Amino acid sequence: MKKIGIFKAMKLCKDYEKMSAEKQQEIQKKRLEEIVEYARKNSPYYRKLYQNVPQSFSLTDLPQTDKKNLMENWNDWVCDKELTLEEVEKFMEDTDNIGRKLKKKYLVFTTSGSTGNPLVSIYDNTANNVMGGISARRSYARKEDLVAFIKRGGKSIGVFADKGFYLGNSSIRSRLRSMPWKKKQLAVSSALYPVAEIVQQLNEFQPDMLGGYPSNLELLIDEAKEGRLQISPVIIMTGGEYLSDSLRNRLAETFHCYVQTSYSCTEGGTVACECRKQHFHVNNDWLIVEPVDANGNPVPDGVQSDKIYLTNLYNYTQPYIRYEVTDRVIMHHEPCGCGNTAPWLELEGRTDDVTTFTQEGKEIKIAPLSFYAVLKEVHSLRRFQMLVYPENRLELRIEEKDGVSKDAAFKDAKACVVKFLATQNIVQVTIMLSEEVPKQNPNSGKFKHIINVQNNFKL
Repeated sequence: MKKIGIFKAMKLCKDYEKMSAEKQQEIQKKRLEEIVEYARKNSPYYRKLYQNVPQSFSLTDLPQTDKKNLMENWNDWVCDKELTLEEVEKFMEDTDNIGRKLKKKYLVFTTSGSTGNPLVSIYDNTANNVMGGISARRSYARKEDLVAFIKRGGKSIGVFADKGFYLGNSSIRSRLRSMPWKKKQLAVSSALYPVAEIVQQLNEFQPDMLGGYPSNLELLIDEAKEGRLQISPVIIMTGGEYLSDSLRNRLAETFHCYVQTSYSCTEGGTVACECRKQHFHVNNDWLIVEPVDANGNPVPDGVQSDKIYLTNLYNYTQPYIRYEVTDRVIMHHEPCGCGNTAPWLELEGRTDDVTTFTQEGKEIKIAPLSFYAVLKEVHSLRRFQMLVYPENRLELRIEEKDGVSKDAAFKDAKACVVKFLATQNIVQVTIMLSEEVPKQNPNSGKFKHIINVQNNFKL
């Protein structure tokens, strides 16, 4: 791939949007062929993996990959022979390198490792510019919010984990390093700080755009209602976690602004951008999303997948080709009312998070969002976190609302969970009250309402 600057990337995105469907397919096919050819020539891992793949191929001819295999073969996977995993890991030992470029040309990103060992990913300047071009061109669901943001001064702050090489944090830190004059307009507040400290930072900064994990932004609602948080953003952008309709509405009502989200991951950057219809439109000029079942077979439109295969068409340093991501989606190709012709999806959550219960020898699977929806209706709870263990054992971490005892709040929550499980034909269950309060992942700063300990998630 030729080097692409940020403005060129924005233009390429704009030009693609104006093309016919046939021309768009040609562009996508060409970019797939080019990155596969490059991977064959420059990655020993892919050279071996594709040894039986013909020169003329279709997407499904390519074997799938996953995090475990790629990390085990990291040095052979990467296309720059001067890079080694050992070198990158040594670079990451110094947190002062967050947002700093390795060898002056590579940004380093990692996943939180909440579903296992973290993924270590490398993006060169062109890959970063393509990510930036997608964001600049498509991140705002409504043009009026972008106009208002610019008119107000364009000050933005993100409430993210600031101690790791995570996608959001590293990207912002990189911008601040390359453009130090942006410090008055761009900032990060640590998701790991006490709420009072976050509130203080936000009050001092007075952002026009507020971003962050939904779970952290949720904590700010009461702060605003009690008058301690005094900001008036023109837009709120969430990411990194599921944004429920109820939380979206509460944030919008509290801060009197539009609230939107996006679908991103370390392996692909911004995979899909939300439109004003709240549909996630795939950035299919630079990414290919294949919804598949548990066995890797294609899933038709309108049917929930077990996972996806993701192909990144712009990261030549570290190609992700038919890479397994355990997100469950429902894909759609029918026209969207917003006018965007790109396919769109509904995001249903990670396969890893699905909990399994047994009743009379039968397995019953329940999505974490179901538990979330049930417990959100328990008005005596300020905050909650439920751990799901094997053998139908549940543990509740709770924070009760003012004027409510912990025992009373637990009783309410337990009753709601028992009632819900009965509708799923699960009647043999043990629910315990934890001595611990709900807490974030200490590394990523993300908060999970439902923790599937069945899958060895540790917090």
